Amino acid sequence: MNGDAPLPSQEYLLVDYARRLDRHRDGRRAVHVHLSKLRPQNRREHHIRIAANTVEDFVKAHDGQPFVLSMGDLVYVVKNSTLPQLDDSVMKLRYLFSEDPLTQLDDGGGGHGKFATIYNVETNHGRFLEVCEHAYKEDIARKRRLAEMEADSAVERDDRKPLGPGQLSKLEDFLARTDLTSVMRRQAVCAVAANTQPKPIFNELYVSIADLAKTVLPDVNLAANRWLVQHLTQVLDQRVLKLLAKADDSAMQMSFSVNLNVSTVLAQEFIDFDDSLRTGSRGTILVELQFIDAMADFRAFAFARDFCKERGYRVCLDGVTDVTLPFVDRARFGVDLIKLAWNTDLCDPGLDRKSEQVKEMVANAGRTRMILTRCDNAEAVRIGQALGISMFQGRYLDFVLQDASRKVAPEVEHHSRGA
Repeated sequence: MNGDAPLPSQEYLLVDYARRLDRHRDGRRAVHVHLSKLRPQNRREHHIRIAANTVEDFVKAHDGQPFVLSMGDLVYVVKNSTLPQLDDSVMKLRYLFSEDPLTQLDDGGGGHGKFATIYNVETNHGRFLEVCEHAYKEDIARKRRLAEMEADSAVERDDRKPLGPGQLSKLEDFLARTDLTSVMRRQAVCAVAANTQPKPIFNELYVSIADLAKTVLPDVNLAANRWLVQHLTQVLDQRVLKLLAKADDSAMQMSFSVNLNVSTVLAQEFIDFDDSLRTGSRGTILVELQFIDAMADFRAFAFARDFCKERGYRVCLDGVTDVTLPFVDRARFGVDLIKLAWNTDLCDPGLDRKSEQVKEMVANAGRTRMILTRCDNAEAVRIGQALGISMFQGRYLDFVLQDASRKVAPEVEHHSRGA
């Protein structure tokens, strides 16, 4: 499975669907809702999702297909729907945005003005196909412009040279002779119940490659070469394991997690680390393995996972996103915990179908088996709780824990949106 393969755009899927409709025109009508022409404050992401949900049942009932285009327009095709039924579906959408001037405009012909266009695909398939192909071409052109702007911006933002083999060798030498204790970081994973302070459960131990690079190679951009960085993380894994193997017994009795490459778990350094542990201390250690490693070589992942569990470690699957979560069954992956990365596509259950699906997946995994990571603000924690998640990690939790000693930490449940 190629995790880097991009998903086809909605514009591409729409054109493909429209072309195939040429042989299945009977009873087909289409609606193009021009939501991209709404005022900016009325066409935010959640507005578009709600609009799509509003017509979802109608589209399903008429053997149809909806498409949400990248610019925000909504297109849906239905079969054997009467024109009054179509008008009614559009009127529901106009009501949602009734305060926007776009919904007040009319073309004088009793239609829906600039808000929506209805096509009789059965009798005018060619015109509908032209509109779909135009949208697809516009999407390609827009993405090309964005890519060029990002490339120009990247040059202005970061004129450092990419990491090369020579710089990688310098970093490896530095790691081999440097005590990493001073650059070892800890970040707590916390349980957060409603209206309570976060309770640390364990700490993730890690070394920031970016911090190391600033010290050793300030003129090098690590992110520019993904594969050399992957190799560097494997070297770093080995150094971290050696550091932990020399840690005192009291440190090993504290619950912590360490994020490792699958190849590291299968290497001699992990065997040496395992041999250094006292009996019973493995149960306090959580080994985090990456989802992308599991997809790249599931047999190797499964072997590493089974070895860890047989030795008494707990195993966590890290690097899961809202996009990949549907492919992750915790029981089938054989892991104790899953780390789901927060992003703004997650929202309150009930506001969109996707969040309801995420909520169901969280329930299937187990409320105490899912950790929401990258929580940089209170909103991420609040949404996570609404999805059924009870454990969290991120800079916002760091702030609350640091502030708790002064008794002025904000309450997670009542913190303002976007804080």
